[in-house]
Amino acid sequence: MDESGLRSEADAVLAELVGAPDGSARLREDQWQAVAALVRERRRALVVQRTGWGKSAVYFVATALLRRRGAGPTVIVSPLLALMRNQVESAARAGIRARTINSANPEEWEEIRAEVERGETDVLLISPERLNSVDFRDQMLPKVAATTGLLVVDEAHCISDWGHDFRPDYRRLRAMLAELPPGVPVLATTATANARVTADVAEQLGTGAGEALVLRGPLDRESLRLGVVRLPDAAHRLAWLAEHLEELPGSGIVYALTVAAAEEAAAFLRQRGFEVASYTGRTENADRLQAETDLQQNRVKALVATSALGMGFDKPDLGFVVHLGSPSSPIAYYQQVGRAGRGVAHADVVLLPGREDEAIWRYFADSAFPPEEQVRRTLSALGDAGRPLSVPALEAAVDLRRTRLEMMLKVLDVDGAVKRVKGGWESTGRPWDYDADRYAWVARQRKDEQEAMREYAGTGACRMEFLRRQLDDEGAVPCGRCDNCAGAWLDASVSSDALTGAVKELERPGVDVDPRRMWPTGMPALGIDLKGRIPASEQCSAGRALGRLSDIGWGNRLRPLLAENAPDGPVPDDVLKAAVTVLADWARSPGGWAAGSPDGGARPVGVVAVPSASRPQLVGSLAQGIAAVGRLPFLGTLAHTGPDGAHAARRSNSAQRLRALSGAFTVPQEMAAALAASPGPVLLVDDYTDSGWTLAVAARLLRLAGSGQVLPLVLAAAG
Repeated sequence: MDESGLRSEADAVLAELVGAPDGSARLREDQWQAVAALVRERRRALVVQRTGWGKSAVYFVATALLRRRGAGPTVIVSPLLALMRNQVESAARAGIRARTINSANPEEWEEIRAEVERGETDVLLISPERLNSVDFRDQMLPKVAATTGLLVVDEAHCISDWGHDFRPDYRRLRAMLAELPPGVPVLATTATANARVTADVAEQLGTGAGEALVLRGPLDRESLRLGVVRLPDAAHRLAWLAEHLEELPGSGIVYALTVAAAEEAAAFLRQRGFEVASYTGRTENADRLQAETDLQQNRVKALVATSALGMGFDKPDLGFVVHLGSPSSPIAYYQQVGRAGRGVAHADVVLLPGREDEAIWRYFADSAFPPEEQVRRTLSALGDAGRPLSVPALEAAVDLRRTRLEMMLKVLDVDGAVKRVKGGWESTGRPWDYDADRYAWVARQRKDEQEAMREYAGTGACRMEFLRRQLDDEGAVPCGRCDNCAGAWLDASVSSDALTGAVKELERPGVDVDPRRMWPTGMPALGIDLKGRIPASEQCSAGRALGRLSDIGWGNRLRPLLAENAPDGPVPDDVLKAAVTVLADWARSPGGWAAGSPDGGARPVGVVAVPSASRPQLVGSLAQGIAAVGRLPFLGTLAHTGPDGAHAARRSNSAQRLRALSGAFTVPQEMAAALAASPGPVLLVDDYTDSGWTLAVAARLLRLAGSGQVLPLVLAAAG
């Protein structure tokens, strides 16, 4: 078929895809160039185009044309479930049969596998995490690679560790690319790749298959009007949102930096009468699906979301995106605001930066590749084991939090140093070099991105031009639409009523603290005879905290108080008053001691403090203040018998945390005598809980000394 015939056929498929039976839909020239490269030339191509350009149209049209010519199914590697659901629905409109394999539908995998083998599936969408599954990699992936007619890598910047959203699972695509039969076209797409990421991804795509075609377009979004509203504190930002949300066009997304902040904002907006839903990493899959559907059908004014909704949500008429706090990267910000205005002429984008943003960036800044010593220790542990080790078992040997340990293992797997097998991970024995310069460069880049985000919030120049230049868009020019180009269209005013409501919401203290129920795996190997379930008679009870360090209410008050360089001193009056309020609410709650419940609701017989190496005055005065207000005996502070600071380490994994705490505390004789003389529940007071192991160890000692329930009360909880 000549070029004109293929072009006509492609336009006809597009018309079916977008529901334009009159034939009015036509591929733009740049879209056609990509389709022709895939179908006619069977090339590998990288498309870097703005959100809303029509990247999905390229691979669905190419899929239909390739399938008609006898090619196997298209495999799309896609990062988020929201995108997968949208893609399946879009494909169906053009008669393309699409199925998806991801963590939410394991019960369908066998059926889908059979359909692929029978040739009944046109498109198979898989999450990058599937590439790291032993069963999928060893059983299904070779068959998929052998029959693939087109491989699509969506959000391809995730392949590159230079990118803002590097995901180790994506790096496995190198192996899949190498296994593809000759002549199988590959399409990689992204809207957020600067020049360095573009070159890196193109190089990986072209490995063994010739140079990849790069199609890069301008990244302006003509429909978006960008603005920044500076407000003095979190209460003013929440009040502003409640005051101005109705003025924003249509329905949209309100992004928050943390789960706690998203849930706080959603609760406040619902109190103010808005139909909103929260969407975070803690949201159950069924609730996520319902929230997506409600937003698609405009049944809610907004989803209040974390970056869990950062990629892959497709709503062409999304009217606005508001950020309650600045993301740490302007490239990530560009990606998130790109969800708006894809199918409407005008959409509003508003940033509400906060003073706490940088503290939150630091709190989550643990994604850098670990130091070489920790990597070598991991490789040695795997090499010496002589058998596969699970991640929990490795935690006993390596002092890394689980998420960071898993990320490191995935990178080592891609580099060929380790391999994921049934039962965990094992060493391959292959030589491996620690690329310190590269890891240091990536870490510096993250800091540069944060500085650029500060500049974006404070610049007096064009905001869209600023974002485009961050993405190395050579055509970046002033947009003429943003608040700096055309003048602010939203003011910073809030009513006293809205502000009072926001203050009340944020000043309400109290969050649950869940207790530890199981000892970490691998403790006997560390010489600590603790394993399995913690006996009920030795467990800590559920407790309370004033707030989470990641929230925008009490978190803002507590972060400076608990910062590493903060001076020690007596507990501030407002903090003590809030702790007493939390205690009183807790006592009156179902199961609380004031409620007189039969399952341990007796009044505490005393207050015990956890010893603190860095803040002894703060913790001691808090415990004594609570005892005085509650008219309870202060039984003293547990004795610290371990090395100085051994129990103060934070953000290590559970096994290493418990190892540091083993033998760190004892119950003084006077305290033990008091517990024996008057057994009953005890309030256990500390400043902060992250892993929960300090509370678990202290509670076990008190329970073994004769106390009843141990009820922890802390100032701040992580998460």
